[in-house]
Formats: sequence, C-alpha cells, structure tokens
Amino acid sequence: MSEKAPRDIERSYSNAEFVAKLRRLADAIESGGRFEIQVGGERIYVPAAARFSVEHERSGEDEEIEFQVKWKLAGEE
Repeated sequence: MSEKAPRDIERSYSNAEFVAKLRRLADAIESGGRFEIQVGGERIYVPAAARFSVEHERSGEDEEIEFQVKWKLAGEE
C-alpha cells in the first residue's frame, strides 16, 4: 500500500450542510458501519472502529470546539 501524503484542510459549511454531515456520521456510528465523507476533493473512509472526542480551545477572545474522529491507517498499530 502506498503511503498517503500529509494533509491539514479545514472547510466551512452552511448550517444545513453541517447538520446533514453530522446526521450521516451519527447514523453510521449507531449502525456500526463506516462513514464516508469528501473533504477538499478527497474521499475519506472512516472505519467503524474510529475513536471520537470533543476538544475545546480558548485563546484571547476566541473559543473553539472541535469534534474529532481519529483512527489508524490500515496496517498501522
């Protein structure tokens, strides 16, 4: 398997688009299936065994909440 190039992409969505993506993610988690999403022109396949977390950051006048989904690439431990 070829190694994937590093990426760090952030994409903004309308409220309706964001809700639809969260709903699809929630459905995949509940059903125990994988989740598919396209980000920056690349289709991402999130395995059912992914780990989920919520991160909160505060700096100066800004606050941020990130919903994170993490998993190991195939063949890595």
